[in-house]
Amino acid sequence: MSKFMNLARKFNCFYFNGDLQHCRPFLVCGKQVGVMQARVVEAACRYPDVFQMDSSGMISMHPSLTTYEERSARINHVLSQWKEERLFVTLKGWRNECYEVRTGFADPPLLKMDRSAACLFGVRQYGVEINGYTRHPQLGMSLWLQRRALSKPTWPGKWDNMVAGGLSVGHSVLDTALKEAEEEASIPAYLLANLRSAGSVSFYFESERGLFPNTEFVYDLELPPDFVPHNSDGEVDIFDLVPVNQVMERIFTPEYKTTSCPTTLDFLIRHGFINSDNEPRLPELVELLHIPLHYLYSQSSSQSPISPK
Repeated sequence: MSKFMNLARKFNCFYFNGDLQHCRPFLVCGKQVGVMQARVVEAACRYPDVFQMDSSGMISMHPSLTTYEERSARINHVLSQWKEERLFVTLKGWRNECYEVRTGFADPPLLKMDRSAACLFGVRQYGVEINGYTRHPQLGMSLWLQRRALSKPTWPGKWDNMVAGGLSVGHSVLDTALKEAEEEASIPAYLLANLRSAGSVSFYFESERGLFPNTEFVYDLELPPDFVPHNSDGEVDIFDLVPVNQVMERIFTPEYKTTSCPTTLDFLIRHGFINSDNEPRLPELVELLHIPLHYLYSQSSSQSPISPK
């Protein structure tokens, strides 16, 4: 198996190797919105007025919680207690910024929760990533990469795409892209006029913090060779302009953020740097950049997500 395929299996580790036998579907209003690991199920069962388990083992938010506001308030109360108890490591990164929980991206939100907790419930997360690139007269085609600040609660000090950010409550995809581009890289409006949507990537990752069925909306932004991004929100250590051939090596190092690799690989494929000549399993690789998360979660609520073990 090629190193590109091995990398794709790494950021899709839960899709291939997740312990579904000890996970339970998480339902809201009768529809599956997530997957809960055994340790989270055990903690949730301490709150029978918020969560209930049926005879088949599925976990649902209590049917008495009938509105977005009620569900959001009650789950925030539970999460705040778990945070105080230091029950889950992911809650150390409490953001005071919320993700919305939906049955599908186009569906109305059912509740919101702090973004640090989304992985505890295996709810689908959405974000934006921007590939900033330039055709440098000496270096050739190159990508701007950022090194994440050591103060970041996740992946501190790791190399990442030029701009990235989660889709929080109240912000559209494009709004998020423009906001993050300004905050993280100080890109002026006249350059952002060249921002081009490039679809999305999806993956199903697992870490010690929880489960990450993520979809990232991808943008490409060609920048002039003399432009140098600089950070304004304290979340980036440095930026580095890296020739594509070096990017294709750096993504395999432990210094590169694993869950940013799908966006980078997608860029390299779309621009022809990874092709059927240097990756014979290119069709499989492309498929592993687009895990069908919405399809998996739309299965009957009596089933867990499918895994091609």
